[in-house]
Amino acid sequence: MKKAGGLSAGLMVGSLLPTSVLPRLREARRQRAHLSATALARDETYWNEIRQAYRVAPDFINLENGYYSLVAEPVLRAQEEDLRRINAHHSFYMRRDFKEDRARLVEQVATLAGCAPEELSLCRNTTEALDTVIMGLQLAPGDEALLTSQDYYSMLQCFAMRTRRFGTVNTLIDLPFHPRSDKEIVAAYEKAITPRTKVLLVTHLINTTGQILPVRKIADMAHRHGVEVISDSAHAFAHTDFKIPDLGCDYLGASLHKWLGAPLGTGILYIKKEKIPNVWPLFGDDTYPADDIRKFDHIGTLPCHNDLAIAEAIAFHAQIGAQAKEERLRYLTTYWRDQVKDLPGVVINTPQEAHRYCAIANVGIQGMDSKELAAMLFDKYRIFTVAKDILEVKGVRVTPHLYTSLADLDHLVSALREMTA
Repeated sequence: MKKAGGLSAGLMVGSLLPTSVLPRLREARRQRAHLSATALARDETYWNEIRQAYRVAPDFINLENGYYSLVAEPVLRAQEEDLRRINAHHSFYMRRDFKEDRARLVEQVATLAGCAPEELSLCRNTTEALDTVIMGLQLAPGDEALLTSQDYYSMLQCFAMRTRRFGTVNTLIDLPFHPRSDKEIVAAYEKAITPRTKVLLVTHLINTTGQILPVRKIADMAHRHGVEVISDSAHAFAHTDFKIPDLGCDYLGASLHKWLGAPLGTGILYIKKEKIPNVWPLFGDDTYPADDIRKFDHIGTLPCHNDLAIAEAIAFHAQIGAQAKEERLRYLTTYWRDQVKDLPGVVINTPQEAHRYCAIANVGIQGMDSKELAAMLFDKYRIFTVAKDILEVKGVRVTPHLYTSLADLDHLVSALREMTA
């Protein structure tokens, strides 16, 4: 059966990127091997080659890629092929081979993330990963969690539920939208820590404004006070070039269907090895001991073809290169932002320093409601964005992707100029 279907190692070894895509990308990259990542980010001929790997709707310009990523055609084809093969063998594959394939896949993701496979569990999204940690930590009534007003609402809601159920306490602080330095950000967390503070949540890349926080500096400070650190890296993973150990966090969640471009419903939970026994799994499972990361794998029957296609997303990501990808995404933001930042009435709600932003940025127009702005951009100019308000920030999130052309961004610039004229 294995020989006939190629279902075990055959699903995990090598790449299913079609010959019409992968060799062309390799050749295009080889011809530019002499270019720095910064120079490559501005090579429109090269990125047009990348663009050919995506099937994009022609009836509007999609600048809302933060929700989840459009998967490249090679990944979509791999997903479809895996679905057909698994459907043909159904329970035979699920009962006999999927466990091995999943273990190999975890190794591939762990290599990408820079951590040990024994510290990584596949899940469906960041919310599932971080809610598992939030509800699973062994905190006593009165123990404090330190959060910010810019953290993702699902995490804030889960901490609030934990408070109602178990009597823990949440301390909410505000962070500057345009910080003067990393010290200012770290100090905002540090001054809120008390002897009862046990855990701190840091949003690696804030979903509303695109601000990138100095996670390592925050984590180092928190650890000096004996506080554990959870990193919400939903938008940072495979978007900015880092390895999980670089962050110094104890726990991390990320969605692979965002910037890695894996199929919907794929994510990761990272727990530092020595911390695994401290967290209860969300679902009951006595198969593995308390110190085994696999105790978090039991979530019931799942669409495993989605998970298997992660391997193809990794292959596509690796072909582009993490640093080149980050530089291109940052360049796209810089390109449109610098043309509109000085327009009368335009407000950029994202820091300007290069290390504090990448593909996600927030722009508003004074006196205009964010939902009204999003509606006008789409109805009049056929540009799709999403309204994102938080505290004094009122604007739309603009999130280009690798398939976004400069012509698409020129259309956005033109629209904002007309709207503020």
